[in-house]
Amino acid sequence: MPFVDPQAEPADILDFIRLCGAALWRRRLSEIQDAARSQGLGARQAQQRWALELALARLSAPGNLSRASHSERRISVLAREAVQLAASLPAAPRRKFKDMIEAALTGDANLVPIFHLLRTAALHRARGFDVAFGGLRDGRAHDLDIARDGVAAEVACETLSADDGREVHRGDWCALVDRVNPELQTWLAAHPGRYLLKMTLPEGMATDEQVAELHRRISTMLAGQRRQEQAACAVLKLDPLMLAGAQVSTTRLPATLRAQFGEEAHLAVTTAPGSGSVFVMAARAGRENSIAGAVTRRLSAAAPSRLSGERPGILSVFVEDVDRLEWRGLRERMELEGATRRWMTDAAARPVVAVTCASRMELLGIAPPDAALSGELRFRNPNHPQARNTALAAAILSSV
Repeated sequence: MPFVDPQAEPADILDFIRLCGAALWRRRLSEIQDAARSQGLGARQAQQRWALELALARLSAPGNLSRASHSERRISVLAREAVQLAASLPAAPRRKFKDMIEAALTGDANLVPIFHLLRTAALHRARGFDVAFGGLRDGRAHDLDIARDGVAAEVACETLSADDGREVHRGDWCALVDRVNPELQTWLAAHPGRYLLKMTLPEGMATDEQVAELHRRISTMLAGQRRQEQAACAVLKLDPLMLAGAQVSTTRLPATLRAQFGEEAHLAVTTAPGSGSVFVMAARAGRENSIAGAVTRRLSAAAPSRLSGERPGILSVFVEDVDRLEWRGLRERMELEGATRRWMTDAAARPVVAVTCASRMELLGIAPPDAALSGELRFRNPNHPQARNTALAAAILSSV
């Protein structure tokens, strides 16, 4: 496996920044740091979304690479891979690759899809395959051409957000909490105590309009000192906060709440400094999350558009915006495996010999069980004519 003992040099990070464009990198880093310095959940979300960029900025400072964590060293190696790839490409493909990087450093985008591509290529090289970046070099719909012992396959790398399978989007939840929090501070000062606001959102929350409407309802409920509020878009209920061990400290409270409400609940804790008062908000959608369903929808779209069907195809899916507990649950309950294997019975799966799934846990080298043991989840399609080809086995054999 690659990255067992990853090593990179400080010059590699500086070369990557030059590849990005020094002026663009400085501007982008300033934007990210501004977002990450703000107060509330929005800042925390920004830190998570642009963790790769922030890590590279830290590693670029003199002496920091020698003190880097294992995950940071993996990031530095992938940055070096990007520089080496750019140097190996002819002028036109190199410009295309630089355009991809510039797009990743703009707006809400990030470097994750590019690093997923680079890591996928490194994984296949470590398994003994010759790897070519056919998407960049030749303008092919897929990203990578891999070959071993005279047998070739195509690899298409896809990145999707777990929010595609959630009724309540995490970004919108963070926006709601940051809107409500100042009002909760004032309300707690006038109503000291420990409270739990439980919210059921039958219609979910995935738009600015839904955030604004729920904010209005919470504000109205608190101003009117009501304990319940019910509408088609939300059912709100305010109760005393009662937990096993009622005096759970505020430092342990998030873990205690997560254990009680489960991985799908959206949670936020507001405290009144010095008073011991606490206001917890817990929200659930009207339906269970279906992240595995979002993955198979992406597979259905990608298989006919990104694979030629002339050679065995591998769809390599990166699931973004998922935390350790959620990712571990998806694997342990075999939701991704079950959904993917059902999808493989569809006609759309005919060109696909295998599907792989990974998250930031695998990208950053987090230890199992939070990450998949083999560096990715891999599911072979038994219906494909090349499913038992021994030359492809290292890339397609199921990992679970």
